[in-house]
Amino acid sequence: MEQYEKFVGAVLDGRYKIDCIIGVGGMAVVFRAYDMLMNRVVAIKMLKNEIANDEQSVKRFINESKAVAMMSHPNIVSIYDVNVREDIKYIAMEYVEGITLKNYMNRRGSLTLREIISYTEQILKALAHAHSKGVIHRDIKPQNIMLLKSGLVKVTDFGIAKLPNAETVTMTDKAIGTVYYISPEQASGVGIDTRSDLYSLGVMMYEMATGTLPFTADSPVSVAMMQINDSPKAPTEINPTIPRGLEQIIGIAMEKHSEDRYQNAQAMLAQLNALKENPNIVFKMPKKKPSEQDESGSFLSLLMGNGPMFPIIAGVTLAFLILFSVCGIYVFNQMMNASKTTAETITVPNFTGGMYSDDLQSWFDASDIYKVSVEYVYDDKTEAGIILEQDPQADSKRKVLAGQNYCEMVLTVSRGADNVTVPDLKGVDAREARLRLKNLDLKMVIEDATSEVVTVGQVISTNPEKGTSVKVGDTVTVYICSGMPEGTIEVPDFVGMTEKEAFLKIIELDLRPGTIIYKKDKSEAGTILSQTLEVESLVIAKTEIDLEISGGPKYDPQAENPFEGVPETTDKETTTPDETTKPEETTKPGETTKPGETTKPEETTKPDGTTKPEETTKPADTTTPDEETTKTEETVAVPDDSQEPQSPENTPAN
Repeated sequence: MEQYEKFVGAVLDGRYKIDCIIGVGGMAVVFRAYDMLMNRVVAIKMLKNEIANDEQSVKRFINESKAVAMMSHPNIVSIYDVNVREDIKYIAMEYVEGITLKNYMNRRGSLTLREIISYTEQILKALAHAHSKGVIHRDIKPQNIMLLKSGLVKVTDFGIAKLPNAETVTMTDKAIGTVYYISPEQASGVGIDTRSDLYSLGVMMYEMATGTLPFTADSPVSVAMMQINDSPKAPTEINPTIPRGLEQIIGIAMEKHSEDRYQNAQAMLAQLNALKENPNIVFKMPKKKPSEQDESGSFLSLLMGNGPMFPIIAGVTLAFLILFSVCGIYVFNQMMNASKTTAETITVPNFTGGMYSDDLQSWFDASDIYKVSVEYVYDDKTEAGIILEQDPQADSKRKVLAGQNYCEMVLTVSRGADNVTVPDLKGVDAREARLRLKNLDLKMVIEDATSEVVTVGQVISTNPEKGTSVKVGDTVTVYICSGMPEGTIEVPDFVGMTEKEAFLKIIELDLRPGTIIYKKDKSEAGTILSQTLEVESLVIAKTEIDLEISGGPKYDPQAENPFEGVPETTDKETTTPDETTKPEETTKPGETTKPGETTKPEETTKPDGTTKPEETTKPADTTTPDEETTKTEETVAVPDDSQEPQSPENTPAN
């Protein structure tokens, strides 16, 4: 940790002033810092030196910034800036003052029902937002959940998130600690989707409700195998005070096969809200869909192994399959015989005119006599979500056999009017813009444009503008930033320059000096201490830049003359009447002044003032009084040109 304390007090890229170290992890060090440009406190997550050259670690670091940059949600930590250079790699993110949910659980043990519902609800909303952007977190665990004093929850660390249409960071041995929360499909190495995050959340809920993890063992591999094959102890066996409804939600979220879990965060959130309204609720459990054992990859992966136990496992498996087949035929025949007597006739309810909601979808999912499919159409006269038609019709009769012979329902649902509103796409990339417009059934045309504030590759504006109502199928022109406008200026580093050098450079670059602040400092008076525009940033002509300038070690802004007593530098010295000015400081080469004369114009241009020929002219030169006056004016102009700009208080009176 000592090697990172050197950053405390430092300013990164002329913008982030490091305040203190607030955390050290396996990959990164986190500092609290002050963003001088945006006037806010931020957290700086800096990649550790020892892994800064590790390609996988850098990918994970960059992956996190890309994932969070795609999202904007109150329950997801925000990222403001990313800097990945050879010498330093850091992310500037939202500063969250709180503790991890893991630390909170370690202190409290099992949590109250109110806390479990509140924290889970917020995490589900964050996941719903992330999933809508095509982002799968893949590392949901209480260590990655920040809990604020207000009770607000923030989801963090998208380092191994799966991004849409992009190479993502794989789970390596550095992420093995998450094995206690990973889904069976993650543990077995098969494809994952958004339902994997819901499994991990189910494990977190189990831990919040019972104070213990569902699976523990001596090694991570053993825990992974338990995630694939074993069922956890019922939460009520550990904590009898847990409501039945909460136990049901945990159970559905932790189903081994993803098709048996909640199919999206909204469905899980709907049941959680029902539990919130009625803690004594008992849900009708959905019937599990048939799924093959090898989908999880667990049993099949054992059979496909090459270890010494393979022949034995294969033999036992073959015998089991033969026995299973025989039993299966017998059971099938019994079911077929029973079906002739257990089929029932139902009357189809009337769904037309009602709202197609999450609750209705959950009802269909839980039903063992209905299977539903939904078709959406535009209808100018009907509110979005209203069921327009159904097939079969209401009051028609159907024969069904629970769990086997279903009534197939087709519902036609209104999308509402075929007018849609052009969304606000400013700042998103072209891919995201196309996806959003496609979801609204709008076409997209890209045009290149320049911008002073929008990052290259992101949307500047649209035509029609955001908020405009357009027809479904219309084309929206999206202007993508291709760079800065012509004539942009790269800001130099003014720190360390003198006032004169800085002002000349500002004028040369066609910039404008803004607010100038003098400050007492050990640096020589007139030295530039700081600037507001970031070095190497691109700005347009006439942009103002504020400067902070040293007034010297004796500068006193409260004094009548703040610069009084400041040691004068050689190039700012003036002569008094009883001093003789050095030729190189006050006269042109070959010219001198009389002892006791000063360089002030009014003293050297008096009509009765004369100089000796050898003091004012070259040998053999003659001058008239008018010429002498002219030379005297030139004499005082020389030191003025060589002096640095001075503040009005420190300029000798003429």
